[in-house]
Amino acid sequence: MSLMGSLYLGVSGLQTSQNALNTTAHNMSNLDTEGYTRQQVALGTRSYNTISKSSTVSWQQLGLGVNYSQTRQVRDYFLDKNYRRESGRSAFYEVSYNAMEEIEDILGESNEGHEFSEALTNLWTAVEELSKDPTSAVNQNLFVTRSHEFITKASAVYQSLCDYQDNMNQSVLQKVDQINQYAQTIEELNEHIIKIEAGGVEHANDLRDQRNQLLDELAKMGNISYAEDDMGYLSVKFEGVDLVKGGLVNQMSLYEDQQTGFYTPYWEMYATYTYTEEGKKILTEESLDAAKVFDLTKTIASDLNTDIGSLKGILLARGDHRATGLEIKDINPDGEYEEGWYDRQISQSIIMNIEAEFDQLINAVTTKINGILADAANRESAVYPDSDYLRDEKGEPYQLFTRIIDEGKTVTLPDGTVVETGWNVNNLVVNMELRQNPALLTFRLADSSEDNATMEELKKAFQETVYTLNPNVQTPVCFNDYYKNLVSQVANSGAVFASIQESQTVTVDSLNSAREQIVGVSSDEELTNMIMYQNAYNASSRYINVISEMLEHILTTLGR
Repeated sequence: MSLMGSLYLGVSGLQTSQNALNTTAHNMSNLDTEGYTRQQVALGTRSYNTISKSSTVSWQQLGLGVNYSQTRQVRDYFLDKNYRRESGRSAFYEVSYNAMEEIEDILGESNEGHEFSEALTNLWTAVEELSKDPTSAVNQNLFVTRSHEFITKASAVYQSLCDYQDNMNQSVLQKVDQINQYAQTIEELNEHIIKIEAGGVEHANDLRDQRNQLLDELAKMGNISYAEDDMGYLSVKFEGVDLVKGGLVNQMSLYEDQQTGFYTPYWEMYATYTYTEEGKKILTEESLDAAKVFDLTKTIASDLNTDIGSLKGILLARGDHRATGLEIKDINPDGEYEEGWYDRQISQSIIMNIEAEFDQLINAVTTKINGILADAANRESAVYPDSDYLRDEKGEPYQLFTRIIDEGKTVTLPDGTVVETGWNVNNLVVNMELRQNPALLTFRLADSSEDNATMEELKKAFQETVYTLNPNVQTPVCFNDYYKNLVSQVANSGAVFASIQESQTVTVDSLNSAREQIVGVSSDEELTNMIMYQNAYNASSRYINVISEMLEHILTTLGR
């Protein structure tokens, strides 16, 4: 090779070392950039110049210098996949843990100010005082007042649970909007990456970093899978359904329940609609079931990968309606018995389960007291048919608790028990007539004696252990212990979710650390590379100087 040709060898070294230094500087400047993947310089030899093939041992060839092959990203597919799956699982249990913490605050009465346990205790105390002197106007007034306090604070607790459901419902709206935005951005990045890399020379590494960051965020909201084709196009599936594919983004939409206002995510492409005479599009219930993003009836288990994603966690925790105590007895919201309803529809929802168990307590207390007063009136009427003892102007037994909407029906359970609907915490008030005149509860019989039998029944109602939180709990408790067990159940469940969340955090942090060892920028390593490329640059520069001096010497000598 001529001396002039040798200059190109040095130039290739200068250019390659300079590009490598630029890549190293790019890595160093993005040392703390979230989602950035370190870039590596791939070097290779340029094609050799063959001088002669006559040699039987080897061809005579001259090297043409170094070639800057590519600037590549360093990622581990399996670490990415495991990290995203476990971060989604961690997000699911974080939602559950946060929901339990919020419910603990509501039931624990430290922040909400409901003090429901005190109201329940005060009602029991009022019953005890009433039993000491049933005919005392003071005790009668205290009994009615404590009953009003009881139902008022119970309504406040239940309303707080409903408000929290509404807050979670708004989170569903926000999450779905985010998912659609992420999907649209991924599609746009796909287009840019394909355009840049179409020539096969340039690599859109920074755009790929943005796309991978979006995958990380998307994985926290649901179970995703993805694949990249030879052109660099990334297809994404969300809960097994194509979200980004073939240049299209399949939007996730929301169905709003007309009664509750709760949102249900569904896939537009799987939904069919009917149309009104005005041309308004209506989504049918049958179509909604087929188009739902999540099947929330599946058992939640890690081995089934059904516990992944914050959006699914929110939907499960929120539930799909305001639950009542009757649903624990498998009576659905339509007032019909449906075997297995509680286990299928209520038990897996954190908030709905607490709503149902809490409402069951209020239902039991109010209907029990009403029943005792009605029995007392009927006993006296059996002896004295014309007696107006504990009866109103219409001759009906006084009911301490009445329904706001006096509509309901009776449901007969398989064991023969007859249950009346409508006695829910959000539909109950204390009888206004008794609130205005508590002395109507005279508790004095026709023979002028005190109604001690009714007092004993009232005391027994608070002390008998015949109530359970739900069908899966076998230990019966009394009214006071029921609420304590309810609070304990919430605390225990919260501790379980906290333990799972802590374990998931350790797993995610471990996977993230392993991933960062590959994709993260090491300042020590980059400084080492910088020195190496700087020395290579200096060596190439020195080589060019030597060739230049040789050329100058030859020209000077020949010139003479």
